Amino acid sequence: MRSSCSSWIAAALATAAPRRSTCATKRNRQFVNSSARLRETLQQALHAQPQGTLCVGYSGGPDSTALLHALASLPEARARGLRAMHVDHQLHPQSAHWAAHCQAFCAMLELACDVHTANIDRLGGIGLEAAARHGRYAVFADQLGPGERLVLGHHQDDQVETVLLKLLRGAGPEGLGGMREQRPLGQGVAWRPLLALPRQVLRDYVDAHALSSIHDPSNHDTRLARNYLRHEIVPRLKAHWPQVAISITHSAKLSRAAADTLQQEWLPALETLRDNGTNSLDARGWLALPPAVREPLLAHWLHAQGLPAPTTSQRQQIERQCMAQHGQLPCIRWPGAELHVWKYRLWAMAPRKQPATLAELSWHGEPLELPGGGALTLEPAARLPIALTVRWRRGGERIKPAGDRHTRELRSLFQAGTIPPWQRDACPLLYEGDTLIAVADRWLNARAEAIFHEAGVRPHWRPGSSPT
Repeated sequence: MRSSCSSWIAAALATAAPRRSTCATKRNRQFVNSSARLRETLQQALHAQPQGTLCVGYSGGPDSTALLHALASLPEARARGLRAMHVDHQLHPQSAHWAAHCQAFCAMLELACDVHTANIDRLGGIGLEAAARHGRYAVFADQLGPGERLVLGHHQDDQVETVLLKLLRGAGPEGLGGMREQRPLGQGVAWRPLLALPRQVLRDYVDAHALSSIHDPSNHDTRLARNYLRHEIVPRLKAHWPQVAISITHSAKLSRAAADTLQQEWLPALETLRDNGTNSLDARGWLALPPAVREPLLAHWLHAQGLPAPTTSQRQQIERQCMAQHGQLPCIRWPGAELHVWKYRLWAMAPRKQPATLAELSWHGEPLELPGGGALTLEPAARLPIALTVRWRRGGERIKPAGDRHTRELRSLFQAGTIPPWQRDACPLLYEGDTLIAVADRWLNARAEAIFHEAGVRPHWRPGSSPT
């Protein structure tokens, strides 16, 4: 019995050994092919885009690790001043350790690695994931040199996830076009040369070279939309349609071509509808555009201000409010943005915080920074003969503008004037003692006119663009 069992085990081992050897050979061949494929893709991309120094956006994860290591092996990449940049979001207890890992890895490759801390706006209403992305790209934009290329490790699987997310949010051709291979960023260019490569090619490269990389546990949190698609939905799609990634990225290319064609129509329309001084849009003119032109124009106008585009239902609400009558002040809000319809124009901004109780300020004419990013100055710069007090609107204020026979309520002046409703609470009111003598630089009484005339200056108020 024992002899028979031993013979069976020996036979099984003899059969398994060639299988293990065959599997290992196939795996090694896969590693070699992946390494060659990644390097060839990068070499072709560098040849096609020969200008600009190179900076890898290096998170320390497997994808950016493969990208950085492969580029470091190419003399033509090193000849273009290859370096790395790591952004510490400070959202994980190990983030400082991750930054140290990135610097050590780059030191091994004899490459410079700059580490910068991102400013994450947790209260912006767009979610932590999007806020981290905005903070990261703000660092990239600030740190890139003129003409420098920020090389990013986004691959085909990332593109598939992006297109699916846009589809689920009701996007048009621009969104369904997915990530662009390159786009302006700061003084440089964000560049994604690996969008045609599957994720597995980069992971095989990491395994083939036994490279150390960072594991971020947040990448497995399926409460986040992208992770849910990555771990739950896309694998099921691939099980039924093995070519799903190729099909989706092909559709993305077609959508991108359609979006670029439509841009030739809406870009000139944007220049016609947008007021350079206020950066507002002609609401009626925008509404008159065909829907295929109207949507990307609005999204581009918002993105240029660092604001997210609305969903389909929110955009439809904007369209309904474009014909608001005089005296109505519609405001459409969504995470990260709010849009006002005022005087038949569209005005967009980041969500405003509830204004805090603001302390009064003493002012002799020096440049004065105001809440919300505004400023009060004198032109030309000078010093007033007396100190004025800067206060804020509380309600019921009245002033008799110079040359006017009547004393006017501030509310009435605001309604008849050109100060948007969302700027009124941050409008500086100038007092001499307890008497209101000027409303910023818009309405001055006779006493204010005399004071500024004597000093040979005029007040100048620059409204803030950030929330108060």
